[in-house]
Amino acid sequence: MSQKRKRVKQEDVIPDALKHFDSLPDSANVRQPVLKGLLQCSDATVWRRVNDGTLPQPTKLGRMTFWNVGQLRKALASLQGTAQ
Repeated sequence: MSQKRKRVKQEDVIPDALKHFDSLPDSANVRQPVLKGLLQCSDATVWRRVNDGTLPQPTKLGRMTFWNVGQLRKALASLQGTAQ
């Protein structure tokens, strides 16, 4: 009796930082999958918004890219303000 395991795709897993974004301190940093989840958009759209100034520039540490939570909250608040 072999049971088949269902494979879970990486994009189907919700990062913990996204689940608890509201409770993260402003000094915390998040990676691109969290940002994609917040905005519900693609990688390309994240970078398009960074390039047009809608989102803040990320910080790079080696090959890893991070966004500051405090800066993201300000950017998201201004996006919400313009949408109304």
